[in-house]
Amino acid sequence: MEFLLIPVLAKPLWMWIGFAIIVVALLAFDLGVLHKESKEISVRESLLLSAFYIVMGVAFGAVVWWQISPQAGLEYLTGYVIEKSLSMDNIFVIAMIFGYFGIPRAYQHRVLFWGILAVILLRGLMIGVGAALVQQFSWVLYIFAAFLVITGVKMIWAADKEYDVASNPILRFMRKRFRVTDELRGERFVVKEPNPATGRMETALTPLFLVLILVNVADVIFAVDSVPAIFAITTDTYLVFTSNIFAILGLRALYFALAAMVDRFAYLKYALAAVLIFIGSKIVVADMLGIAKVPPAISLGATFAILGAGVAWSLWKTRNAPPALAREGAE
Repeated sequence: MEFLLIPVLAKPLWMWIGFAIIVVALLAFDLGVLHKESKEISVRESLLLSAFYIVMGVAFGAVVWWQISPQAGLEYLTGYVIEKSLSMDNIFVIAMIFGYFGIPRAYQHRVLFWGILAVILLRGLMIGVGAALVQQFSWVLYIFAAFLVITGVKMIWAADKEYDVASNPILRFMRKRFRVTDELRGERFVVKEPNPATGRMETALTPLFLVLILVNVADVIFAVDSVPAIFAITTDTYLVFTSNIFAILGLRALYFALAAMVDRFAYLKYALAAVLIFIGSKIVVADMLGIAKVPPAISLGATFAILGAGVAWSLWKTRNAPPALAREGAE
């Protein structure tokens, strides 16, 4: 069993295997036990499942705290909170994509599940590339920092603009190059049916497949922000990867919990932008103060304070607003 102690990216192999087993078990439990059949997921079920994933994510942080070090535990939790928060902005976009295509809630879980599998692979690839760059060129962190600040400023500038699904170039490309059915074919992504023009059997994509592609593209775009953000917290590849994946695993449940009241978080984007600016600027501040990095406890506390203020302000300002987006999603 000595091979389990072989170091992989500065951590023993057994730690990576243990994490992989947890992820596979959670996915199998979600799809194989809770959601074997396509059905509409209620807000109550979503809230319970979201709470379960959050408990699992925090519990893993406690294991990191105990197994590695208290500082590593704080860095993991800070990264987890940031990634979880940034995923909420992704939820707003996903809700608009589902609404544009009129995807029934009963089929949305299937799209999100397969989307999550693709996201895990894509995030793993991006984190691997980021880790290699940081290890070889430490100055890359300053590029990440500048990118986060610029992204935060741009997010504030465009906070009141909605995501335009129809103008997405990927969507236009898919519709131009492939035959797409006019309507859904149940929960199928690809079908084989007669071409109306020739009568020959041909393979066609369904709108559900287009939604899957757009959801994955949206996550890649958001990963460009979130991956540098976590590297600005810690350069430990294990902490970066595990905090990212645990935040992603609960994205499906979080979507169904928030999609019905997404309009209540109208000002959250400003808080997310402030978090990106804070995370990016603290690298420069640490240099000015002559310290290696801002203590993880300060980063975690500031992140909680900014996000808490954003959520509280959103709920207060929209307390009397009609749930417009919620009604559109239900339709």
